[in-house]
This record gives sequence, structure tokens and C-alpha cells, in this order.
Amino acid sequence: MERTILFWGLILTMHGAALADPGNILTDAEKAEGWTLLFDGKDLTQWRNYRQEGEVNEKWKVTDGSFTLTEKGGGDIITKNQYAAFELKLDYLISKGGNSGLMFHVGEGEKTPWMTGPEVQIQDNVDGHDPQKAGWLYQLYAPTVDTTKPAGEWNTLHIIITPEKCIHLMNGTKYVEYVKGSADWDAKVAASKFSKFPQFGKLAKGHICLQDHGNVVSFRNVKVKVLD
Repeated sequence: MERTILFWGLILTMHGAALADPGNILTDAEKAEGWTLLFDGKDLTQWRNYRQEGEVNEKWKVTDGSFTLTEKGGGDIITKNQYAAFELKLDYLISKGGNSGLMFHVGEGEKTPWMTGPEVQIQDNVDGHDPQKAGWLYQLYAPTVDTTKPAGEWNTLHIIITPEKCIHLMNGTKYVEYVKGSADWDAKVAASKFSKFPQFGKLAKGHICLQDHGNVVSFRNVKVKVLD
């Protein structure tokens, strides 16, 4: 059965499965492995806006165990902590035609996070307008498969970032593998728009960032494991 929800002025048609309890908890096994939550289902105290202090902009709202950018102007948000080698998992739900992004190793010395932090694309692959698709490393590494679920359904993004190897998985399927700073990496960066930014991809440690691209997007079950 499908239900139609009016969500901050945007109508999303979702399957009942998309509305299930999001959890935002760690299993005993995850705790033993060193996972920690970046969102407890209640507040965004582990996040702040990029290059700002204090509480996250009110256009990022917590409701029903997830947090949502409800409209343009909420700003990019970053983790208060910085991470070098790490593993991250999260669920995202993108609006129809929507676009967002997840960046890592973000510094705050530039105007925007993507000038330093590589971006894992988040998008509605059907009605989105960007040729870069969900799960790709923006302009750099693209898979040959697409296992994303449509807009209005939850997807699980999983990334592993280490000096030796970086891996993206979407809904359990491996997408890409690369080595940050390798000769192949440097060649791809040189051929991309990021070649104009000398600090792009150079930091070995930085913030994790979720992007305000002006479209409604929700997140839940955000968890991280430090690998160094």
C-alpha cells in the first residue's frame, strides 16, 4: 500500500517500507566493532553549519527519527569532529528530481566544502538534472551499475575511506574503488573542474559534510567507524 505525504510543501509518494522505524541505534556487534552514531534520532548536536558555530540552521529539521533539509537556505552541515581513515554508513531519501551530496576530508579554508572535500553524489537518478549519478565520486569515479531505489524510497550509502583504498557501496553493491592521491587520481582531478582548487583532495583528515543543494533530502542511521 502506498501513502501520500505532504512534506514541507513537497508531495512524496512512498511505499510503506519507506516509512518504517528508522532505528538510529547500534547493535551490540556494531558497538564492539567501534561504530558510533552521528545522529541519535533526536537532535543534530554532532553537526554544525560549514564555517559557523552554534546550532544547525532551522531549515534542517529532525522529525520521526530522521533529519531533513526542508528547503533551500539551510546551508551545508559538517560533523564537529574530523576523520582521517573511516567507514561511514547512512540512509538517505531524496525528493523527486532532487540533488545533494556527501563530502569527506573537508577543510574550512575555502568558500564551499566541495573546494576541498571530494563529493559522493546523492541524486534522484531518474529525474535529477546532473549527469553525475548517486554514489559516484563527483567527476572522478563512476560505476557501471545503478542499484539505487527511486525518489521517495530510502537508499543505503556506505563508504570506506583509507590511504590505501577507498570504496563506495550503494544498497550493498560495490560501485567504485580508488586510491586518493594516486597517479590515476591526480590525472582525473587535473581533467576535472576541481583542478582550479589547489587544496581539493589534499587533506588527509577533515569533516564529513552533507550538502544543501536546494532540494529536500532526508538522512537517518548515520554511523561512523574510525579506522586509524
